[in-house]
Amino acid sequence: MKKNSIILYIVGILLLFESAFLLLPMLVSFIYSDGNWMWYLITAGICLALGFPLTRIKPGKNLSLKEGYIIVALCWLVLSLVGALPFVMSGDIPDYLDALFETVSGFTTTGASILSDVEVLSRSGMFWRSFMHWVGGMGVFMFMMAVLPMLGTSDMNLMKAESTGPSVERIVPHVRDTARLMYGMYFGITLAEIISLLISGMDLYSSMLLTFGSVGTGGFGLLNSSCGAYTSAQQLIIAFFMAASGINYTFYFFIISGKIKEAFHIEEVKYYIGIIIVSTLVIAANIGRFFGSPSEALRTAFFQVSSIITTTGYSTADFDTWPELSRMILLLLMMIGGCSGSTAGGIKVYRIVLLMKQFKKELSVLRHPREVKVLRMDGGTVKESVMRSTNVFVSIYIVIFFISLILISVENYDFTTGFTAVAATINNIGPGLSMVGPACNYGFFSGFSKVILIFDMLTGRLELFPVLLLFSMMNPRITHRRFRKK
Repeated sequence: MKKNSIILYIVGILLLFESAFLLLPMLVSFIYSDGNWMWYLITAGICLALGFPLTRIKPGKNLSLKEGYIIVALCWLVLSLVGALPFVMSGDIPDYLDALFETVSGFTTTGASILSDVEVLSRSGMFWRSFMHWVGGMGVFMFMMAVLPMLGTSDMNLMKAESTGPSVERIVPHVRDTARLMYGMYFGITLAEIISLLISGMDLYSSMLLTFGSVGTGGFGLLNSSCGAYTSAQQLIIAFFMAASGINYTFYFFIISGKIKEAFHIEEVKYYIGIIIVSTLVIAANIGRFFGSPSEALRTAFFQVSSIITTTGYSTADFDTWPELSRMILLLLMMIGGCSGSTAGGIKVYRIVLLMKQFKKELSVLRHPREVKVLRMDGGTVKESVMRSTNVFVSIYIVIFFISLILISVENYDFTTGFTAVAATINNIGPGLSMVGPACNYGFFSGFSKVILIFDMLTGRLELFPVLLLFSMMNPRITHRRFRKK
């Protein structure tokens, strides 16, 4: 009972926070008089009615890391199930499964949409859809810990369960201070982009929503053309902040702490910036003939590289029509993703670098069997647990990817559509290629396939283990064995 009490208590806190989040689109509805304010108020009321009694339950004990994983996955599912209600009640997205797909895509910062015409959405619906990106980008638990101390020593296990990357460490001694510092930097980057877009001539509403999408690396657009209709300066601003949001936030901590040299010695960041520069130059050269000038090709390439590697998903051009080389580079960037400890999805540059170092080590050992070689990252020795976690993550990632692809293939769509739909959802990107390209949407998939893709989005955002542990808890045979063993 004590174990269940702590789960119910945290779910209750989450619902109270979601009720507060819902007040913002309600305010937007009042400002623009779109008539939907009552649906957000009703949903907020449902959150309060369900959540407040749960917070009266006294938490039983501290959480283990495994239990932290399970609670994080459960809370993200509850967050999405409730967050879809205003879309259905307002008529913005009448079908609940479609609304759930859009909501999960929002909170997981995927940006994959079932809507063929996003411009028909109400102002409040558009705001709620984009604000989800900002909430989900840094993580709802990180926000909760930044605002109030939740469970003492359990906070670290919740942060590890929600944060991205193979290892999560405090950047300052206390978890709550770490959460506050992370959200302080997150809010600072958000404010900087909003101001930059306002200076460029964009209105406040659009500036806020596009910033939610780019800083949260989500990618829900406000126009059917995504970002193609904005000025060159505005596109560059968005591209810059997308790239900046894919960087490990430890980099920014070093910068504001005056440790400039240490910041630029972070290996993952150096590789990340190098990948962006090389990919941009190669794609710009490859697509140059489609544009009027080299500068236009370079700007378009930089925007799309920034968008894809950070798994944001905004676009200024239909890259599905680009040459095969450019398409393949973008597909690889989908898989790589941004840095660990950022708001970006994907496998993460840190893991890719670790795997390459391990590959190099194994080759060296084959050539010199008696050689003792230690894996190093940023001048320190890589822990065996980190390397093991990386290998397990990649193995499970591949298994889930191909199982999802097989299940999606039941609908008999072309391989490129199925492959990139799974790649775009499990890596939290949004657009893929072919029928799910930047000029298309996911509305044509059957209910079964949408459920698979919803699972992929949640699994990708929470980095596999939390969602898998939650589903293992739902298996009565596994649960029975676990408790009998205890």
